[in-house]
Amino acid sequence: MSPIVILGSGLAGYGLLREFRKRDTSTPVTLITADDGRVYSKPNLSNALSQKRTPAQLASETAEQAAAKFNATILTHTRVAAIDPANKVVRTAGGEIPYGRLVLALGADPFPHGLGGDAAKDVISVNDLDDYTRFRAALEGKRHVAILGGGLIGCEFANDLAASGHAASVVHLGPWPLERLIPEEAGRALAETLESQGVAWRFGQTAKRVDHRDGGYRLTLDDGSRIEADMVLSAIGLRSRTQLARDAGIPVNRGIVVNRKLETGVADIYAIGDCAEVAGHVLPFVQPLLLQARALAAILAGEDIQVSYPAMPVMVKTSAYPIAVLPPAPGAEGSWRVEQNENGIVALHQNEAGNLDGFALTGGETGRRAELAKQVGALLP
Repeated sequence: MSPIVILGSGLAGYGLLREFRKRDTSTPVTLITADDGRVYSKPNLSNALSQKRTPAQLASETAEQAAAKFNATILTHTRVAAIDPANKVVRTAGGEIPYGRLVLALGADPFPHGLGGDAAKDVISVNDLDDYTRFRAALEGKRHVAILGGGLIGCEFANDLAASGHAASVVHLGPWPLERLIPEEAGRALAETLESQGVAWRFGQTAKRVDHRDGGYRLTLDDGSRIEADMVLSAIGLRSRTQLARDAGIPVNRGIVVNRKLETGVADIYAIGDCAEVAGHVLPFVQPLLLQARALAAILAGEDIQVSYPAMPVMVKTSAYPIAVLPPAPGAEGSWRVEQNENGIVALHQNEAGNLDGFALTGGETGRRAELAKQVGALLP
């Protein structure tokens, strides 16, 4: 039984370990993580405040508990310096760790905010439980948070802060929130609802610098206007962690390139989760990640299968204005047809042939997402 080594302890790494142990209880598995290895769900970070859940409450198990539960070796606070495919080892400060098969579940990093100013290092990004712990500590006693970015994470944090009695100002380059995913009518409705809850919007703008000011921060925008805030949170997006793979000669593009068997271009090395580009798709959402974990667990256990993607709507965690979205493929030709009723908005994206290839539903209409997803068809049959 050649040992399996998993790099990463997020939903992808632990998800794979969990699914593999359902099929194989004895093959040696080592999971290596740069943090403390607690088991938690990253999507819960953007709505924990309003749910009154502390960072400690978000973790369901310690690394020690997970190691015992899954009969695995879990190496915490261990950074991998390099992968050596020729000798089938990963190199850490503590020495070399051999593998028979290696799985990269490395996740993604926040885009650098690129701000100037004497407080640039104080800008917070929340990408894991340790980040969230620092965020919650910094938020103590604060009221006004400036958020960079009005995409999924920025909107969810704005909603969470507003629901918890905080004020938020969102600086967003796009003309409305979530403009890459939903049509203008839905975006404007989301913005107006959150505005009524205490969220201010600065559309079509970017921040240039952040400086200390009277115990808080002054954010200067590209038009010279300013926002005074107690904290600055960057939520401008994520990019797949690919450098470790690139340095090892593993092909990368937007993510670590894998086929539908989750195989990279190097023998016995696989990739899943936010770091993986599966058959051309980088999908940083929970459902595709779980499907990858189940498929790869079966493959590692000896089954001859490949990952499949059905149509997978995403629920945006904006409780003030619920949204379910299945965006059309980037660059897809077609147009939105938008209808509004007392329950919410139904926006259907149709391609040039008149077929449904995406949708956005708001309010009470989000309950139609499963029905409409069936009409769109599978992403990877």
